[in-house]
Amino acid sequence: LEGPGGSEAWLIGWPPGTGTGWHDHAESIGAFTTATGELTENALAVRLPTKGWRSLELAAGIDRRRTLPRGASRAFGHHHVHEVLNESRTEHAVSVHAYYPPLPLMRRFSRTGSVLRLEEIERPEDWQ
Repeated sequence: LEGPGGSEAWLIGWPPGTGTGWHDHAESIGAFTTATGELTENALAVRLPTKGWRSLELAAGIDRRRTLPRGASRAFGHHHVHEVLNESRTEHAVSVHAYYPPLPLMRRFSRTGSVLRLEEIERPEDWQ
């Protein structure tokens, strides 16, 4: 949805056991709120290079984990790398996300232990 001042908002439903996988939001800043249910955010407390790499060895101690029950919010800056999960086995969750500027792209990553790999770059036309 188009939002005020050139922002955009997303309403996301989370069936039990679903998640986003590791990703970032490029140059956009954003925030999200858990509207119903409970979500978990795993994030990296480090800014990754924006270009020129396919695989990185992550240092110890950069992992952050947050539980976001109904009504809890999380704001983030440029190039915030995270994954959002509904770890419930039975409860559906819903969240509202806002981004500014609207997402120009998202980089998707895979992670095995301390190794983070850039897997693909998605653009808005991929989400239609």
